[in-house]
Amino acid sequence: MAEPVIVCKNLHVRLGTGAVAVHVLRGLDLSVEAGESLSLVGPSGSGKSTLLMTIAGLERPEQGSVSVAGEDLTVLGEDALARLRGRAIGIVFQSFHLIPNMTALENVAVPLELAGHADPFGVAARELAAVGLSDRVTHYPGELSGGEQQRVAIARALAPAPRILIADEPTGNLDQATGRQVADLLFAKAAERGMTLVLVTHDPALAARCSRQVSMRSGRIEDAPLQVKVPV
Repeated sequence: MAEPVIVCKNLHVRLGTGAVAVHVLRGLDLSVEAGESLSLVGPSGSGKSTLLMTIAGLERPEQGSVSVAGEDLTVLGEDALARLRGRAIGIVFQSFHLIPNMTALENVAVPLELAGHADPFGVAARELAAVGLSDRVTHYPGELSGGEQQRVAIARALAPAPRILIADEPTGNLDQATGRQVADLLFAKAAERGMTLVLVTHDPALAARCSRQVSMRSGRIEDAPLQVKVPV
């Protein structure tokens, strides 16, 4: 059995403070093996995206622990968390989160540049070519289709060669055909590079492409993980 690359134990997360605080994750346990593809499914408000953001170190648990790539996130400061994300975790959001006044090349290169990479623009150009956008490197997000913008976001996530790729509704803002192309790209790159893929989706067909599905409800794992073997 492969080593777990993500381990959550008795995870509790509250969002907000005081009387308006919401107990989103409620004693959740989850282990994800290296190289596994896992989908988080369940109704809106069940805590799927919060779990994803906690795994990425973008939300802090109030209780319990989360370990990613051998690092206990609960003891890391913000700078250390940012360094961990920069080297080990690629993130793809539903809304792309590209910088509008930067070209596709700059959007991919800037995080590498900030991390002190020796050749950020060379790596960015190669990653854009790898997602089929070698002819769009000088275009700004407003000049790209939704599918192209998500490809730029995927190139940005892949550029640091992370061990883990997490995606929050990566096809949610795309039409069905474009969403399928983006999903094909995510699974192909994860398999090609041996990455662990964890994604949140409301799309049953996309969820079924993962080697395992985890169903959530009210901040908890609802039932035993369902093992699914569907060719990618």
